[in-house]
Amino acid sequence: MSIPSRTALIDHLVRTRIAGDVATPRENNLDHYRKLANGDRHYWFGLEFGDRWTDEQDVLAVMAERCGVSDDLGHRAGQDTIDPELTVAALDRMAAVLRKAAAGRQRVLFATGHPGGLLDVHRATATALRAAGCEIVVIPDGLTADEGYVFQFADVAVFERGATLWHTHSPAPMAAILDGLAREGRPLPDLVVADHGWAGCAAQRGLDAVGYADSNDPALFLAEAEGTLQVAVPLDDHVLSPRFYDPLTAYLLAAAGLAPRRA
Repeated sequence: MSIPSRTALIDHLVRTRIAGDVATPRENNLDHYRKLANGDRHYWFGLEFGDRWTDEQDVLAVMAERCGVSDDLGHRAGQDTIDPELTVAALDRMAAVLRKAAAGRQRVLFATGHPGGLLDVHRATATALRAAGCEIVVIPDGLTADEGYVFQFADVAVFERGATLWHTHSPAPMAAILDGLAREGRPLPDLVVADHGWAGCAAQRGLDAVGYADSNDPALFLAEAEGTLQVAVPLDDHVLSPRFYDPLTAYLLAAAGLAPRRA
């Protein structure tokens, strides 16, 4: 993968709608912020917020600051945005975490609830960290959650039901992995790189975790604001082609000092 400059990456993110004017409509964003504030745990992603985020406007303020959605309370429908500058800034913060993991040869666990969009981003990052000397955590066999199976594909933990990889926000698959490692007497990961409830569950259990999150998924951004999650990268997590994420991955790995050396 060629490594884009910061300016070129921002242009690419906007052109492919990974950031900028994204496909997720404003009304969907506000609906999810409201449901999180009203205590709907489906939108908490395994995190425990107590009564700290019971005002939808407070959630919106954090999302405007960390994701780049409109902070206009009167904007109730239509187009919403992710600020590509915030996306790249968060990638830089994630790169610093990955660089530290590589330097310490840490045990790293990768997982995704969005296999249709982000599986290869995680796979490529896992490959780069293994080449740098990290241990990529192998999850226990036979794990189940949410009436399906938790297994590993291309170094990335995923949720499977009916011989199909599923999109899931649930924290239960990550809980199954961490509980399974404990049952086997194996060490927990030093770092979790994930998204959705996989990242939220790991962070809530006190593990160092970073993740990707869409503009309608506020939980990880709130967790970052509170210091529970190390980094939340704002992006549209399922755009037209998974190949659109390749320049983002290349930039991330280069910033982390993990870009493959040319022969």
